[in-house]
Amino acid sequence: MRIGIDFDNTIAGYDHAFVSLAVDWRIIDVATVKTKTEVREALRAREGGEREWQKLQGRVYGAEMHRASLINGVDAFLNEAHKRGDDVFIVSHKTEFGHFDPDRINLRDAARAWMTALDFFNPNGFSLNLDHVFFHDTREKKIAEITALDLDWFIDDLPEVFATTGFPDTVKKILFTNGADHSEMPYSVRKHWSDIQSLIYP
Repeated sequence: MRIGIDFDNTIAGYDHAFVSLAVDWRIIDVATVKTKTEVREALRAREGGEREWQKLQGRVYGAEMHRASLINGVDAFLNEAHKRGDDVFIVSHKTEFGHFDPDRINLRDAARAWMTALDFFNPNGFSLNLDHVFFHDTREKKIAEITALDLDWFIDDLPEVFATTGFPDTVKKILFTNGADHSEMPYSVRKHWSDIQSLIYP
């Protein structure tokens, strides 16, 4: 089996990263926000907040990527896929550089370094192939990669990805979200990685 997974907010979680960095920068009160979404909404509500938000994003996805967390259940899923001999691919829409980052940290390199630190590519860890990690500048290029890989499943946190023209009908889709009701949509919806694992490996 060939399984594709998005990276940001599907494998890597950023709630702690955004909250802790915003507190360190003294632009957010830790008592008022607990998640990445709450940080974004709080900043955007201010004058000049969009620029602050973009600066924070560039920093979290780059120099502060070490603050990101492996989303609960991803480890068990990757171990199960490895045990069964299935091929796992990471396909992400991620630009090379963040907004307003004076250090020009390569975001793709930061993501790979984060995965390396968590033994993604270690034969005694999750044993993923580094050549199975793809970052693309646009959503359309991401969809083209998914098509070229001839995947059986793809897991993403953004419904817009599945709605993009050209997303292959042959790929079974799983939306990873705690958000709105998607019961009428043509894809499976799961809130936890344990539920994704149960769906793919019943």
